[in-house]
Amino acid sequence: MDTLKVRDARDVEEVVRAAIAGEQPLEIIGHGTKRPIGQPMATNAVLDVSDLNGVISYEPNELIITVQAGAPLADVQSLIDSKNQQFAFEPMDTSVLLGLSGNGTIGGMIGAGLAGPRRIRAGGARDHLLGAHAVSGFGDSFKAGGKVVKNVTGYDLCKLLTGSWGTLAVMTEVTLKVMPKPESERTLVLAGLDDLAANRAMTAALGSPYDVSGAAHVPSSVFGSAAGALARLGAGGRAVTLLRLEGIAASVADRAGSLGKALAAFGAVEMLQDDASAAVWAEVRDAEPFAASGARGLWPVWRIVCPPASGGALGKTLASESEGDVIYDWGGGLIWAALPPKPDAQAALVRARVGAAGGHAALIRAPDEVRRKVEVFHPQAPGIAALSERVRNSFDPKIILNRGRMARVAAS
Repeated sequence: MDTLKVRDARDVEEVVRAAIAGEQPLEIIGHGTKRPIGQPMATNAVLDVSDLNGVISYEPNELIITVQAGAPLADVQSLIDSKNQQFAFEPMDTSVLLGLSGNGTIGGMIGAGLAGPRRIRAGGARDHLLGAHAVSGFGDSFKAGGKVVKNVTGYDLCKLLTGSWGTLAVMTEVTLKVMPKPESERTLVLAGLDDLAANRAMTAALGSPYDVSGAAHVPSSVFGSAAGALARLGAGGRAVTLLRLEGIAASVADRAGSLGKALAAFGAVEMLQDDASAAVWAEVRDAEPFAASGARGLWPVWRIVCPPASGGALGKTLASESEGDVIYDWGGGLIWAALPPKPDAQAALVRARVGAAGGHAALIRAPDEVRRKVEVFHPQAPGIAALSERVRNSFDPKIILNRGRMARVAAS
């Protein structure tokens, strides 16, 4: 397989046009840390954008940064951290779950659109993407959005690129909104709740006036031989429910005390502060208990999004019927499910239960042979599928870019 490394947008145009002329699809990669996600693709060449790795501009006072799509996410986060700023949506590091080194590129972060625990308050990656330069499946460069938060100069096309997994266009440059890091954070810990009680506690916290920025629950069965900050909290085989507060130190302390009193019916509250709190939430963000290096490293892992109030019942049912384990985030709206290996990763069971709850599920980790047998991304309703196809056709009618990654039908 040929690997074509590009240096600028003009190179990308030339590669895409050559692929169109030869009717040969391209696989788009940066650092390759998300390469195992999606349907296995049959492509003859790889378009490598990792050399598009420069920072075009960074204006801390304006809270915006413009970088090339191949810029390493870790380097960009280090840069904005030096100015006490962050990506508020907490992009997930999938390398932990997939067992790959590195944490990817800015383009991969946008293409995947996987937001962390603060999604419930700050929104997702698409809400922080202000503009993008990209090359379509026609081999033409285009620009969408701009460098201001409220941009109404045309259709907000750049939002479509978020979560498209490289199937619409090859991003070459993006402009993102950054936010100040909170001065302080505290996490309230409730121990020993079952899934349903934890769901009620998270719902109560999120419905309170105390501005909760993270709500997660880790059942006791998840810990086992796991190590790390979460495992230490769950020592002794206890489930833990986590509720995060962030902001000015005095405000955080006051809100934490008030929220603890409001949740007194759910049990005694423990408190984690600052670095200890941040370590726990980094593990929640990356689904650390299901890490590829851990005891469940060979188990398929599903990412399930559902109505938060239904999360506890859905997760409990799935764990019981599949004999697997689950982790809850987003107050129950996001469930990570690690299930014992089976030829179809228990797709029929997952899709039936998730569909009944009004959610959708994506198979994030599974061997190639399993991903060839099942739809990795949740099948769309006919009307939505038709709309998605029209959108894709308007960007890439020859299906040159990441052909077959999001649907087996496209691969055929």
